[in-house]
Amino acid sequence: MTESSRDGVQSWTESMSARDRIRAVAETLREPRSVNWISEQADAAWSTTNEELQDLVDQGQLRRVEAGETTRYQPDYTRLLFEEIRTLIEENTREELRSELAAITEEIGEWQATYDVETWEELEQSLADGDLASDELRERRDVIARWEENQDDRRLIKHALALYSDVEAAREQMIDAADRDTN
Repeated sequence: MTESSRDGVQSWTESMSARDRIRAVAETLREPRSVNWISEQADAAWSTTNEELQDLVDQGQLRRVEAGETTRYQPDYTRLLFEEIRTLIEENTREELRSELAAITEEIGEWQATYDVETWEELEQSLADGDLASDELRERRDVIARWEENQDDRRLIKHALALYSDVEAAREQMIDAADRDTN
């Protein structure tokens, strides 16, 4: 697997501008990368890439990381976390989030019972069993991937539920302030 496919970079269409391609690459980074690497992946000039990355840093979307003599860039993971939580709150009712949390918990419980394990790590260790058929191995790998995703989703949903009232109150304050300004 190439580094670009590991970072989720997809082939570009000709309709995207160089700056759009640079932003797309930057948004999918999973580890800090250099201007040269991003420029190559985005098929964009180094100078354009450098300018766009600086703009993204100024906007708070990327962070600059010094790695020896090389400057690398990575997404601002804290900002991304809060954006995901905000989106969950804006697009779902509290009850929908609770229902999704219950569904995730139920699905994980089913996997625990089916495979007689407590964690996805234990299930992963079972992949080394020499007596598993290839379809069983594939099924377990799929379950492990879904289990990890479910744990990430569960963590985000718990954060969203914990902050739900605060975000609603902040939104109401903004609406109230906007209403006062228009009157």
